[in-house]
Amino acid sequence: MNRIMNPVELKEHIREFLKEHRQASLATCLKNIPRSSPVQYFLGHDLDIYVCSAGGEKFKAIAENPLVCLLVNTEYINYRRIKGVQVFGLAKSSTENPYLADEAKFYAPDPYLLDYVGEGLKVIKILPHEIVYLNSLEKGDRTKQILKLNTVELKEEEEELAIKH
Repeated sequence: MNRIMNPVELKEHIREFLKEHRQASLATCLKNIPRSSPVQYFLGHDLDIYVCSAGGEKFKAIAENPLVCLLVNTEYINYRRIKGVQVFGLAKSSTENPYLADEAKFYAPDPYLLDYVGEGLKVIKILPHEIVYLNSLEKGDRTKQILKLNTVELKEEEEELAIKH
């Protein structure tokens, strides 16, 4: 089992992992039909996340159901060897709140990234309420550390007891 981290330490591991990557999969749900979209993201204040996109069904989905999940992970070696973060949160978009574009510009790593907001480029902001961190790259230990409201919970993998023949 991984050593449980305190909330500050876990936030720092999550922040560093998210800074190392730029691509993710954003899961939304529209009319009870889930979908996952490849996106690029960057970090804002604390662990808020910004996604820039030309559009798509994800904006309709967020308007209908603002609960989303963003998955960022290393290359999938096998189910025992992976590192990743799942961010569960509430999403807002610049289609409903145009001020999000100005807010995102403040945090954008590339100053030209948001030059076309309003001309086809839109912004999504994710406010996390739960973040699941897994690092099983070295030892294959699939214990997840879950950050919720500045507390940390552990979730150990349940081993299958039944063996199929």
